[in-house]
Amino acid sequence: MKYVLVTGGVVSGLGKGVTASSIGLILKACGLRVTSIKIDPYLNTDAGTMSPFEHGEVFVLDDGGEVDLDLGNYERFLDIKLTRDNNITTGKVYQSVLDKERKGDYLGKTVQVVPHITDAIQEWIERVAHIPVDGKEGPADVCVIELGGTIGDIESMPFIEALGQFSYRVGAANFCLVHVSLIPVLNVVGEQKTKPTQHSVRGLRSQGLAPNILACRSTKELDENVKEKLSRFCHVPVDSIISLYDVPNIWHVPLLLRDQKAHQAILKVLNLNSIACQPALGEWTARAELCDRLHEPVRIAMVGKYTGLSDSYLSVLKALLHASVACHRKLCIDWVPASDLEVATAKEKPDAYRSAWTLLKGADGILVPGGFGDRGVEGKILAAKYARENRKPYLGICLGMQTAVIEFSRNVLGLLDANSTEFDPDTRNPCVIFMPEGSKTHMGGTMRLGSRRTYFQDMDCKAAKLYGQKSFVDERHRHRYEVNPDMVSQLEAAGLSFTGKDETGRRMEIIELPSHPYFIGVQFHPEFKSRPGKPSAVFLGLIAAACGQLDSLLRKGVKLYGLVNGTAALKPHLNGNAAASAIKPHINGNATMLANAGLVGIYCNGNGLHV
Repeated sequence: MKYVLVTGGVVSGLGKGVTASSIGLILKACGLRVTSIKIDPYLNTDAGTMSPFEHGEVFVLDDGGEVDLDLGNYERFLDIKLTRDNNITTGKVYQSVLDKERKGDYLGKTVQVVPHITDAIQEWIERVAHIPVDGKEGPADVCVIELGGTIGDIESMPFIEALGQFSYRVGAANFCLVHVSLIPVLNVVGEQKTKPTQHSVRGLRSQGLAPNILACRSTKELDENVKEKLSRFCHVPVDSIISLYDVPNIWHVPLLLRDQKAHQAILKVLNLNSIACQPALGEWTARAELCDRLHEPVRIAMVGKYTGLSDSYLSVLKALLHASVACHRKLCIDWVPASDLEVATAKEKPDAYRSAWTLLKGADGILVPGGFGDRGVEGKILAAKYARENRKPYLGICLGMQTAVIEFSRNVLGLLDANSTEFDPDTRNPCVIFMPEGSKTHMGGTMRLGSRRTYFQDMDCKAAKLYGQKSFVDERHRHRYEVNPDMVSQLEAAGLSFTGKDETGRRMEIIELPSHPYFIGVQFHPEFKSRPGKPSAVFLGLIAAACGQLDSLLRKGVKLYGLVNGTAALKPHLNGNAAASAIKPHINGNATMLANAGLVGIYCNGNGLHV
């Protein structure tokens, strides 16, 4: 097993997660199997109880792990499925050591940070690194480890010590350290300053680790004399100093690494020169360039309560981007604070009220994401009402689905006090209720979490068509409240369709308004499984509806597009052969291509689209 450690210096927020993901991608593009681990030095067991304002979104894995949002970057870039153990926290490590101490596993020894905590960290890394995450048998070739925080933080010192020991134990040829640091640009001349990075590397060395590669963040490409200065003072070869300057979108970061031969530098350290090659990033490059060229906009109103911090909705934004690129549209997000849509705001902040409604009405589509707490809920209900009455494309996720049900109950059924028991425990018409198995005393890990199966009730509904007319779909969940099953028949009689349910038929997973061009709510979080080139089905439906492509999409039952040299192209070969390298058809990630007499058939559930 080879290990690549990514650390950060000078300041936080430099993009270590994107850098680690990009390193994994270029190594994968060289033919290696890659897995990832994120180390978070905080004491929390996981990210599940953290505020989105402080930590950003909580990313949910198939096994129900509530983890750092960087694991979302790893999954999206590498197209892998990680586990909760791929996110190591101080809380997890100390808890495991204390559990062993209570059982007497240490045979009366004094339990200390060194060696017991540091040994536990090393054992955890080695164990998790050997778990396959790409659907294949056997361990990966390379494990990319990201150490959260900044060098010099007190919280990260046990991990630095453990990783120093680990690098010695596995051997220099199996361990590569990439240090991400900041090169600030000062004064009007644009002088690039190296001193912060020098101090950061000196601090790293003082704790027993020496960088093999420097990844330098800056607003512009590093000057050669700056690289030479860094090499001299940081003891890193010039060709191992990578310039990570600002780019139009993060899909360009792997291309920066490739163009500066970062993969060769890493493979050289890991003694893998025999497989050094040009990374196969043709499709990735075409997608990044296509994203830059898109100019026809699609405007989506994001109605939420954390609109001041985009990281709170990072996966939702990525899923919208994946879908908009697939539809060849430039994504424009209009942030609409949900509370600004409420009547009370009209009196207190009339300008904010007018601005919020102007954005909502001017959007091509409306998305109401998940959330917790009652702040802004009435605004989300008003957004769902506007979308329903004005036939505006609408997608509600988790709470966004629940608020759509509340709105329908109030304004179509006439149950004016209908509400969720989360917001009004005494409502006479509880259309959303607390899950029977949920806990009201403990918050951590007590929600309905992870991958669950949803069965379609009507194969002719929009959601089923978007998912390729499968009988079921597996998506990730994170919620404590759900639609009251006792009100379902009443809601359905009034025109609201529950087109997706769990295996018991008691949990409502998908709602639709058949009479509406596109009005879908899902209890799960489809954004967590969206990938570049494999957009989430319901996000693709929202963007397609917002830019007038939905009918064509549903009629075909498949999103068909090819990226060849950065342009959409379809190049079928005659004589019974189809060029798989020239065309990338997507039927929810799977396609069967057949060619006969010059016709290429794309078949989905027995129905062929002949091109």
